[in-house]
Amino acid sequence: MAFELPKLKYDHDALTPHIDERTMKIHHGKHHQGYTDKLNAAIEGTDQEGKTIENILSNLDMNNKAVRNNGGGFYNHSLFWDVMSPNGGGKPSGELESAINSAFGSFEDFKEKFSEAAKGQFGSGWAWLCVHDGGKVEVCSTPNQDNPLMPGVGCGGTPILGLDVWEHAYYLNYQNRRPDYVNAFFEVIDWDAVGKRYAENK
Repeated sequence: MAFELPKLKYDHDALTPHIDERTMKIHHGKHHQGYTDKLNAAIEGTDQEGKTIENILSNLDMNNKAVRNNGGGFYNHSLFWDVMSPNGGGKPSGELESAINSAFGSFEDFKEKFSEAAKGQFGSGWAWLCVHDGGKVEVCSTPNQDNPLMPGVGCGGTPILGLDVWEHAYYLNYQNRRPDYVNAFFEVIDWDAVGKRYAENK
């Protein structure tokens, strides 16, 4: 079964003014579709065909650039859309809140650490909040379309929150003002979705 571009759970204009409609249409319909199509082409006829994306990335030959770049692009963007909502913002609650407070001291300290990871990633890449077995959380960043599921990359846990800091994610609306885009992201984070990912992977 070939991978398919996931449908958004909100309209393209639903995240405005934080993420604009034109960026969403191009980012989802063009960039993510491109990663999806190229991933399917890269695994067609190989032993990776029919496996989950998590399985493919966790057992990845890092020298296989086609699967590394496009498999990462497919997974990363699928998570990105899912952890945002027009009703987002606020703070986490429950077990995730406790884990964040335990790891970082407070939500504000976590926000600062995550923002630093996003703003400090040189060039294209991602900032992540990951969970390890046992429930500990950690922040890290990765270049390009790499993610922490891949061998020897990033925090090494399971991503539960990711922020795309490739220029195509924000340049139409924010130009070179990446810090403004990072701040805006916190206004659309769906903490219920992130909390669900935490509970499923801790």
